[in-house]
Amino acid sequence: MTKPFLVPKLALAAGLLAGVLSIPAPAAARPPVLCPDVYQPVICSNGLVYSNGCYAYAAGATGCVPYGDV
Repeated sequence: MTKPFLVPKLALAAGLLAGVLSIPAPAAARPPVLCPDVYQPVICSNGLVYSNGCYAYAAGATGCVPYGDV
C-alpha cells in the first residue's frame, strides 16, 4: 500500500527532473584569456575599439586593425 502523500512528491520530483534535463547545454565557450595591460588600440569590424588585440580576441571580435597614431 502506497502512502497518499508520496505520489504527489514523486510526480513533482519527476517534473523537476524533466525540466532540468530539457535545458540545452551551453555552446562551446572560449577558454579564459589573460590579456596584458598594454595599450595598443585596435578597431574591429564591429566598430568597437579595444585596448589591444588580445582583448579584441577575448571578446570574439574579428577583422581588427591598428587604430590611431599611438
